[in-house]
Amino acid sequence: QVQLVESGGGLVQAGGSLRLSCAASGRTFSSYAMGWFRQAPGKEREFVAAMSWSGGNTGYADSVKGRCTISRDNAKSTLYLQMNSLKPEDTAVYYCAAAVTNYSGSYYSGPPSYSYWGQGTQVTISS
Repeated sequence: QVQLVESGGGLVQAGGSLRLSCAASGRTFSSYAMGWFRQAPGKEREFVAAMSWSGGNTGYADSVKGRCTISRDNAKSTLYLQMNSLKPEDTAVYYCAAAVTNYSGSYYSGPPSYSYWGQGTQVTISS
């Protein structure tokens, strides 16, 4: 198993930036594909970004492409999401998640592919 704890959320003005972190503990972090998802009030959880175990493959939702960058530091067992040019519609609880991949180069955009989830961190963007 792996335990995930997000941090870095907060309240920022539109146009600002935030860097979310997801600290992992437990089984070898580097063996998991990782993803970021978000859920706004009254809406379903949606894909934001994902990365393969090595970081060699990444994917982004169209809504954040060009504004967000996913990265990982396997030595520190930490996943990051750099978010720039934030918009009010980015307001949501952001979750990181881990998917078992057996060191394949895959990443996943669907929540069912992920076995482990953090508790989430609130991101609020004011207009």
